[in-house]
Amino acid sequence: MIITGTFIDEISHDIPHQNWGYAEWDRDFTYMKALGIDTVIMIRSGYRKFITYPSKYLQHQYGCYHPPVDLVRLFLELADKHDMHFYFGLYDSGHYWDTNNMEGEIDANRYVIDEVWKEYGHYKSFKGWYLSMEISRKTKGAIDAFRTLGLQCKQVSDGLPAFISPWMDGKKAVMAASSGLSKEQSVSVKEHEKEWSEIFEGISGAVDAVAFQDGHIEYHELDDFFAVNKQLADKFGMQCWTNAESFDRDMPIKFLPIKFEKLKLKLEAAQRAGYDKAITFEFSHFMSPQSAYLQAGHLYNRYKEYIDAL
Repeated sequence: MIITGTFIDEISHDIPHQNWGYAEWDRDFTYMKALGIDTVIMIRSGYRKFITYPSKYLQHQYGCYHPPVDLVRLFLELADKHDMHFYFGLYDSGHYWDTNNMEGEIDANRYVIDEVWKEYGHYKSFKGWYLSMEISRKTKGAIDAFRTLGLQCKQVSDGLPAFISPWMDGKKAVMAASSGLSKEQSVSVKEHEKEWSEIFEGISGAVDAVAFQDGHIEYHELDDFFAVNKQLADKFGMQCWTNAESFDRDMPIKFLPIKFEKLKLKLEAAQRAGYDKAITFEFSHFMSPQSAYLQAGHLYNRYKEYIDAL
């Protein structure tokens, strides 16, 4: 199972910004391509007041700051140049994180979807949508939000696919701002299956793929949870991807590049489960030779050795 897609975390909500320009991003796309990555996913087009493109709607409606660079255009141009697919991540108003109610994200994104497709839909690399609202379990308004926005994305773009990347509510599912690395209570495989069966039933036809984040459960639990994820995705007509986190959730410093052995364990579990695709969060900080983290370049080398030997 090799990684063929990566998120691009340019808003850098809880990871330090690297302050790259066109040259650095162009170089990073070259590094990605050398590892077999064919898909880049902008994880979100904005978070609260910081946005990645000069959206007239978001600046007017939410008081967002005017970005110094149109990063959506930059990423699309680079994806065109390097013959890669680009997925656009929707806007995150922050309202859901404050209220645990996702209904507000529908209003925030109805206009964003239309605005973005009108402005950028002509790029040949624009190949899909990422519904950026993250959940782990049944959440108020989540099914309606995923279904409404997924269907709108597909409608305006003549059926381009949409995907989600939720997390599994395991022992390591703690907030980034928390000082702890684990929690007492976690979801069982049976509970996970029941809750996600209901969610998948509600979003079937609107969401084409699900890429569960793999870092919140223990390594010995991977096979059991992955088997359920694949079974449910197949049942409801979705592709089952893995979001192979390339940062380490076991370290007291949040967040550093992962130990290669752990990444290997996770990818091989996804292979055993028969997953359809592996993406990562995320290459540029945690696997790139030009990352601000020195360890990321070493992870790049170890991973390249691994896939070259396959």
